[in-house]
Amino acid sequence: MIDPELDLTLHRIIRAPRQRIWDAWTRPEQFAKWWTPSPTVTRVERLEPRPGGALVTQMSDDGEAFVPHMDAVFLVAEPSERLVFTNAIDSSWRPAVPAPVPMTAEITLTEHADGTEYNVVVRHGNPSDRNRHNNLGFYDGWGSVTTALAELVENGAGK
Repeated sequence: MIDPELDLTLHRIIRAPRQRIWDAWTRPEQFAKWWTPSPTVTRVERLEPRPGGALVTQMSDDGEAFVPHMDAVFLVAEPSERLVFTNAIDSSWRPAVPAPVPMTAEITLTEHADGTEYNVVVRHGNPSDRNRHNNLGFYDGWGSVTTALAELVENGAGK
């Protein structure tokens, strides 16, 4: 259930099969191509799409000096259908206080006549964190990486 006081959502129809989107989410070499907004470069340290698996990335604005970006854990991984991860627990299963906000993200992939219905729900623990995430540019950030994901898989590069 979506709570507008706590959650931010994104919806898009991506003109590609669910499996291609799933692969872009779960294969490090593909994930690195779209996970951070351009021109930022992503390096995938760990991507283990299974319950309890790690999601650890670094980012760089110049392609040389990398800094930590995401240290999270997958909670759910239902192939070609649903991924859920949180940064409130880090990849070593320790409670975390991540910047800019703790969140749990759920990505669902549903068959659609034009390809795949792609839905994102990012849940926050309180309205303040939700509003902070929104004010920091949730829709621009998640929107631009979703566009990059769509371009990757719609052009067949995500095969």
